[in-house]
Amino acid sequence: MDLILVGPGRAGLALSLRLVEAGNTITGVLARDDAAADAAANRLDSRRLTWGSVLPAADLMLIAVRDDSIADVATRLASVVSRVDGVVHLSGSVSIEALRALDGPMLGSFHPLQTLPTPEAGAARLEGAWVGVTANQDYLADRLFALARSIGMHPFELDDEAKPLYHAAAAAAANYPLAALAISQQLFEAAGVPFEAAEPLVSAVVSNAFSMGPSAALTGPIARGDVGTVRAQIAAIEREAPELVTPFKELGRATAQGAGTIDAMGDMLR
Repeated sequence: MDLILVGPGRAGLALSLRLVEAGNTITGVLARDDAAADAAANRLDSRRLTWGSVLPAADLMLIAVRDDSIADVATRLASVVSRVDGVVHLSGSVSIEALRALDGPMLGSFHPLQTLPTPEAGAARLEGAWVGVTANQDYLADRLFALARSIGMHPFELDDEAKPLYHAAAAAAANYPLAALAISQQLFEAAGVPFEAAEPLVSAVVSNAFSMGPSAALTGPIARGDVGTVRAQIAAIEREAPELVTPFKELGRATAQGAGTIDAMGDMLR
């Protein structure tokens, strides 16, 4: 495909780098900052485009800007996309209705379900990652599915109305385990144990979650309904790290709900 990139940030550059590696061409780059556009164009063997000028012919335009800027960018580009077949944004939470100012091209979204910390690391991590595809026409959906598979991704249909719930799930998967690990790290260190000691345990738990399901993979005193052990844990935290009592109980309550032992735990986790 011939593609145009609007917004050469981490996500846009990561996806574009991977697409170029797979034989696609970035025909032009648009950005708020000319220097950023020039730098991205050089990395992608492309050229900087000018706002307000008619855009070159392209199979697809990628709008990779902040969620709250998508509609404004679409409005700004509405009069210059006559030669672009399709336009997608990369947000997993914003409706494709944000692109409605673009009258003519097929409209959709293409959301990689992956963390993209830098363009280079992100491009490498797209291999094997899943990607949510939303489109207002079946033809565009088919092309986006084919594009995803061409770079080693696993596409799935994402209903436009389901995006807020889907994005909440993605945010929970990406961030809540890290919040729990941050608490764990502080408690290990308070006990004089290196946090690195937990790596094999955490790796095994994550593997179990996807092979067995998260609820079935739960182990430990809360999953067993072992009230005495949990009470002793909370007492130790109250003595050594009182600032962690509330988040520990909140995560414990979520664990008990998943394990079906919330009644056994009583008020201890409140």
